[in-house]
Amino acid sequence: MADSKETIDQQVEQATFGSGCFWCVEAVFERLNGVVNVRAGYTGGSTENPTYEEICAGTTGHAEVVKIEYNPRIISFEKLLDIFWVSHDPTTLNRQGADTGSQYRSAIFYHSDEQMKIAEASIKEAEKSGMYEDSIVTEIIPLTTFYPAEEYHQNYFRLNPNAPYCKLVIKPKLEKLNKHIN
Repeated sequence: MADSKETIDQQVEQATFGSGCFWCVEAVFERLNGVVNVRAGYTGGSTENPTYEEICAGTTGHAEVVKIEYNPRIISFEKLLDIFWVSHDPTTLNRQGADTGSQYRSAIFYHSDEQMKIAEASIKEAEKSGMYEDSIVTEIIPLTTFYPAEEYHQNYFRLNPNAPYCKLVIKPKLEKLNKHIN
């Protein structure tokens, strides 16, 4: 049995995306078959160990992100990117819906040169697809330090499905994305 667990652990890779409020992004990606874990957090800025309050003030340079652990034998990085493109508006600078500020920017924080190349090809495909009228403003940058968000941000939608933001913003987004997720 230990050999089986060890084999599964060796197959886990990571992806990190910023595409608006991390509660929404987490709720989208944790539903995907092959995703092992999704962790809300912060990256891309200069402040060490930022707090949510500092992120909201917009002074840290960090984005709200999710770090996704996934099994590439079940779901590819390319498929994660496909969901990334349809789950938010990558053409709005520092904004997703009513959420505004650089912490809500669209960004792919790559973990390897291979992910960088795949992300660059993916953005070109998304631009050519005609899905968006405006130009894509998504950043493709290396992941430096990932800071996990406070515990009350983790699994937010799953633990708080009746919270107003969850009911009004996340639930309709998930319903809209069901055809892409399944």
